[in-house]
Amino acid sequence: MTEDRDIGLPARRAAIDILASALARRAGLDEALTRPAFRNLEPRDRGFAMALAMATLRRLGPIDRALQGRLAKPPPDGVVNILRIGLAQAFVLETPAFAAVTTSVDLAASHSSTRAFKGLVNGVLRGLLREPPDLNAPDALCPPWLLARWSAAFGAEAALAMAALIADEPATDLSLKSAADAERLAGELEAEILPGPTLRTARKGDVAAWPAYGEGAWWVQDASAAIPARLLDVQTGESVLDLCAAPGGKTLQLAAAGAQVVAVDRSAARLTRVKENLDRMGLSAEIVAAEAGDWDDARTFDAVLLDAPCSATGTYRRHPDVLWAARPSDVAALAGVQSRLLDSAARRVKPGGRLVYCVCSLEPEEGEAQIAAFLSRHGDFKLAPAAPGEGGAPEASLLADGTLRLLPHHRPGGQDGFYVARLRREV
Repeated sequence: MTEDRDIGLPARRAAIDILASALARRAGLDEALTRPAFRNLEPRDRGFAMALAMATLRRLGPIDRALQGRLAKPPPDGVVNILRIGLAQAFVLETPAFAAVTTSVDLAASHSSTRAFKGLVNGVLRGLLREPPDLNAPDALCPPWLLARWSAAFGAEAALAMAALIADEPATDLSLKSAADAERLAGELEAEILPGPTLRTARKGDVAAWPAYGEGAWWVQDASAAIPARLLDVQTGESVLDLCAAPGGKTLQLAAAGAQVVAVDRSAARLTRVKENLDRMGLSAEIVAAEAGDWDDARTFDAVLLDAPCSATGTYRRHPDVLWAARPSDVAALAGVQSRLLDSAARRVKPGGRLVYCVCSLEPEEGEAQIAAFLSRHGDFKLAPAAPGEGGAPEASLLADGTLRLLPHHRPGGQDGFYVARLRREV
């Protein structure tokens, strides 16, 4: 990206703002993208700021390891972030070395809180440019506490394989309104057809400008995220409840399969986007803004899908910020929410009906442990095991009990991490 030398300090300041917000709190990255510092940039500068922030987040662990070896004591956070994006420019975005150093020094000099450290910024970056660090070391890419959890749950080899994917920018996965269009759309979008089918494309840029977007032929949805709705195996005319429905990919799947869908989510703003996507696809669903656990509606359904709130650690390929914003206490806190929502979902399943529970988390407390506890509380529910390859799931992801533990490295090119369980309510 040699043109980056022509992009000025405002774009780099915006990248630092995105980085700092992402590290400070969950959803901080999304919040930073709404601020004038980012929104008022020219399109090319916005693209560079986002690419720089994401490149830094994807390799934050190795970057920080390299900096710790050069710093006798930690400088202020603002200085650390300048150094972080300086390294990401030089070694990830391949910005010319002189531009990476000069712009970083200029950033330090531009603010009173960092001005005194411009010599430090210059010296540290030049030293690392002379002795390049390894920014792809799997054992450094993941926060140590998460790597330890993954090693305990899935083994050290699997944990390192998952961590190695953190550095890679993923391709874009697309779900189709009609599977019959897979071959045609794969050609138009220069995409690979994955089981399901899902299309995977290396295209970049505004998806709204891609072929067949305007005709409502597809929507963006990770290959793993598309599997839970497929496991419901809905038939035309069946009543289906999609709990915690936003951002809506699963609602679209269920509606496209011919179900009569009720989509419930606590966020009215996010449901607006769901409605817009339904309209674009020429599909319909009943949209309800309500807390899923407290929704006051006596109806029961042929099938219920609960994509429960979770730590979202499985989404790190597209959202590397979740790795650094997550805390060990989040898992325990969210497990209580998931348990309550599962009990609420169970009450809404007709006798003989199906319930699919899923989380985009890699933490067993949010997946396997939730279902074990649920089955001990609800004797009228039994697991309905998935078959090998069902729903487009890699066979490596199928557990002995028929639930799915979709690990990111189970699919070539990666996939989001999910846990999925299908249950049936006995008559």
